[in-house]
Amino acid sequence: MPTLKIEILHSKNFINMKPIIGASDYKALKTLIANCPAELKTIEIGKLYAEIERAEKVEDHELGLDIIRLNSKFEVEDTAAKKAWSLKLTLPQDADVRQQKLSVFSPLGVALLGFKKGMTIQWELPGGLKNLKILNVVNS
Repeated sequence: MPTLKIEILHSKNFINMKPIIGASDYKALKTLIANCPAELKTIEIGKLYAEIERAEKVEDHELGLDIIRLNSKFEVEDTAAKKAWSLKLTLPQDADVRQQKLSVFSPLGVALLGFKKGMTIQWELPGGLKNLKILNVVNS
């Protein structure tokens, strides 16, 4: 799997930061990726695999409520464009753009999984390299 670079931005200093993922999300995503037919495996699925493997894995009850995980509702901003979106991170079969439900297999879903409110991450999206600030996270 490819090596990825995700950084949290603090002023002009970059600090490498690992995503944090709960045990149940880790297991569900590993199973989903493993069972995905080869012809449907995209670059993003490869990146997701790499991200969950490098992530800090914790028990679900240890996961902070401000960390994006499956079924989180969150608001994120492209800091350069000053454009924000309110979305929910879902499994691919539940994704629906009209309902602001974002697949964890999407570039933005892969970028944000495991990061928390207040963080700004840098990620290559289809529109180029973006700085994405997580403005809010709600987990029920």
